[in-house]
Amino acid sequence: MLSRTADHLYWMARYTERAENTSRMLDVNYQMSLLPQSEKTIESGWRAMLEISELTQDYNARHANVTPAEVIAFMSRDMDNPSSIMRCLQGARENARAVRGSITTELWETINTTWLEAQRMVSKGRAEQSPAEFFEWVKFRSHLTRGVHAGTMMRGEVYDFIQLGSFLERADNTARLLDVKFLAAAESRDEATDPVDEFYYWAAILRSVSAFESYRKVYRDVITPERIAQLLILNISMPRSLSACLQEVVKRLSRVRNAQSADTQMAAVNLFTELRDLSINEVLEIGLHNYLTEFLSRINEVGSGISRDFLVPLQDAA
Repeated sequence: MLSRTADHLYWMARYTERAENTSRMLDVNYQMSLLPQSEKTIESGWRAMLEISELTQDYNARHANVTPAEVIAFMSRDMDNPSSIMRCLQGARENARAVRGSITTELWETINTTWLEAQRMVSKGRAEQSPAEFFEWVKFRSHLTRGVHAGTMMRGEVYDFIQLGSFLERADNTARLLDVKFLAAAESRDEATDPVDEFYYWAAILRSVSAFESYRKVYRDVITPERIAQLLILNISMPRSLSACLQEVVKRLSRVRNAQSADTQMAAVNLFTELRDLSINEVLEIGLHNYLTEFLSRINEVGSGISRDFLVPLQDAA
């Protein structure tokens, strides 16, 4: 496969996954902001959203205050923000258009229709009038894209590069979400916290990755931070856990490997093996923040290796 074709497939998948992940986080934060709480707590939640996506500096350069409406606009429909939902949907569509001959007609039409309908919704103010409905729509379109991909694509290199982009993006997002949310919880630990508010806080984290029902099935008990970390880091049956994502990355790298990808494949295998053999107590002894920071660094190294070994060099792409 040509490097440029692999590059378009990989980034088409990453942009689609990123749009969904951003919608999930915005939706949960929006729902939480409707609950009775102080303005300081609300602002802290929206600042955390910007930190997860590493957009705090860009946002502060253009906005004086952190408000729900401004953060939602910045992260959902601002075309000057390269990580906004609309920019991600546009990026997915442009990459899909470049490889129309490599993907099925059904997949291209699904991605193209998503972008066209998203433009109509934003132009009519739907994202402002009903943010929750807009976020749910974006999630649905991502699910639809994934379903069409799984149901119509042959299991070859094209399929593998799409899967590789999806799961690498998902692993990165889950790690960022856990890191920021657990840090925020640690900072407010000394304050008097209402048990009900604490429950909603941790439940919101689970809902942001569609893991609330899964948590209940696995633990059938109260929600605790340690169990959330265990579910979303180590439980290989949980589709958005770090372990599950790395398992898929390793599988796809083994299928598309070439003469120069041995180091990248070994880095992914080592990271997955360590995850598989870890216990949650060992993670907590290391320190959740320290562990997730190292994980993000290593998963980004794997991503850089994939770009170097298979895709268009970054300077050429730029």
